[in-house]
Amino acid sequence: MKIKYLVAAAVFALTAGAAQAETLKVGSTATGIPFTFLDVQKNEITGMMVDVVEAIGSHAGFESDVQSVDWVSLIPALESGRIDMIAAAMSITDARKKVVDFSDPIFPYGEGLVVLADDNTAYSADLHETVGKVIGVQQGTNFHKVLEAREGIGEIKVYENIADIMRDVQLGRIAVGLADYPIMSYQIGIGKFPDLKMVKGYESQISAPIGVAVKKGQPELLERINVGLATIKENGELDALIKKWKLD
Repeated sequence: MKIKYLVAAAVFALTAGAAQAETLKVGSTATGIPFTFLDVQKNEITGMMVDVVEAIGSHAGFESDVQSVDWVSLIPALESGRIDMIAAAMSITDARKKVVDFSDPIFPYGEGLVVLADDNTAYSADLHETVGKVIGVQQGTNFHKVLEAREGIGEIKVYENIADIMRDVQLGRIAVGLADYPIMSYQIGIGKFPDLKMVKGYESQISAPIGVAVKKGQPELLERINVGLATIKENGELDALIKKWKLD
């Protein structure tokens, strides 16, 4: 009889724990393939960072309500309380750490250059070969800030998302696109932009890891995220997700 009571108590505890699992609002962009993007068939945001935050939540006791937020609105949405965390292709930088708190690093990557497939220019790190040309860059990124501070380069054109940058390179409206290497490489790899290529000789100058961001002043939530992240790093779940999204 005592054993039955113990089993019943354990089942009740597990059921209660599941029922109490909170739902947190996660802000993700709809144009950051393969990290976060809109699955048009399901009409929902998917991608590596969505999978990562859901895996973290499974170990940290929360479920994710993923919401589409424009890139430039992610941090304002977090600060206003519209969302509880950011899971996107957002690099951990000193400037951003002044306004939000980041989890431990999840995936390291930097920028790359995309050009037409027949462009054989040997672009260097200082990009002086772009003089007389137009460079596309995404608004609000650290890449944008670095380009603005450089001299002896081509004209800078600002875009809201990476897909528009790549489209304009393919259409010949701009000569070079500078943005997140994994995102552009993935899109070329799946055949979305058949006339483009990544500049293989270009070495990333602005490399930084990405992480999950939370509003400042929430140490308990941040600790839960980091514990969940450590778990999926140790048990191989994170490596499996990196492979799934062709980022290995």
